[in-house]
Amino acid sequence: MGSTHIATASPDRAAALEALHEEIARQNMFPFWAVNAGPQHDEVRRLLGETPRAAPFLWSYASEIEPLLVKSAKLVTTIESERRSLILVNPALAPRRATVTTMYTAYRLNDPNEVMPPHRHSPSAIRFGLTGKQNFTGVEGEDITFGPGDLVLTPHDTWHNHGNVGAEPAVNLSVLDLPLVETLNAIYFEHDYKEAVAGEAVARKQQSARFPGDYSQRIYGQGGFLPRFVSHHRGTGNASPMYCYRWEPVRELLERHKSWDGDPYEALLVEYVDPTSGAPVFKTMTFFAQMLRPGERTRPLKQTASLLVTPFEGGGLGYSIVGGKRFDWRRFDTLAVPGGEWCEHVNESRTDPVVLFVASDEPALAALGLHKKWGRLPDGEVERLL
Repeated sequence: MGSTHIATASPDRAAALEALHEEIARQNMFPFWAVNAGPQHDEVRRLLGETPRAAPFLWSYASEIEPLLVKSAKLVTTIESERRSLILVNPALAPRRATVTTMYTAYRLNDPNEVMPPHRHSPSAIRFGLTGKQNFTGVEGEDITFGPGDLVLTPHDTWHNHGNVGAEPAVNLSVLDLPLVETLNAIYFEHDYKEAVAGEAVARKQQSARFPGDYSQRIYGQGGFLPRFVSHHRGTGNASPMYCYRWEPVRELLERHKSWDGDPYEALLVEYVDPTSGAPVFKTMTFFAQMLRPGERTRPLKQTASLLVTPFEGGGLGYSIVGGKRFDWRRFDTLAVPGGEWCEHVNESRTDPVVLFVASDEPALAALGLHKKWGRLPDGEVERLL
């Protein structure tokens, strides 16, 4: 027979409960109960409060990032470090390498004619060109030279190397799902690239080209047509086989539809997708080009997905309101929009559009059934969008 214990409020019980909590903590456990309305004993609130949450935050390219990139290029050689990049660390998550909970953005300045050796790793990554027309990324035997606005994939577990094959410095932006992969305890990096030579594995400092440099555009550059005479299983087969997405077609698509109504919450939003399936380019991250027409203001949107927003095209007349705080952004800045925060974007220019480059962890959440969206109507009512 069981017995029923009725808790009573007394000094003895309070002391015993405190001792119980201390003993539980010493045994590396946590009491998942709320025992009192008072903050000192609300264990559920304490548990949730101790979980780090990313904060809305803006990094300025012109005043903060670019000067540090220039200094680093002078002081740190690629012989000393193959990863001369600046990772944006969310102040609410520091010292963890994370710009939002599941992703980080990094900026890299490559000096003329410097190309790093190949490596591969479990996190998936992209490179997005900001300045310079001769950024370089070699991915699984496809040597890709890219410029401003071009998006290059380096899917997880694919051999790749980065650099600059031009005579002028070049800056690109990276987005990785490393914080998510790190949380899943699945991080690894490998640098021992080898190629078969006369039947033997020989270490190489650069990949041999196995595909034309324009392979991605030649095979996948025409929407609605899929060549059947090549294999679309590249790398591990778990990401888009199109490794390079050029800026011009994306920009032309946005321009053709600039007179459309668009979405009141997301304006004109174009997603980069796997051309063989229409799915996001990665299973963990997806990417968008988002146009705000002159004077356009989006309605407040809240979602469980986290976003990294970089104004790419357009002058300096724009801002976002995230979590009730205004962030005035300029070209090449990065804005962290954590999941669960209300967000709206405003283009203050009356003559020029603004195009934002956006990264999202939406696919990871959607795979778990956790991606939800809410919108706030002009009258203040909230509607469920997804």
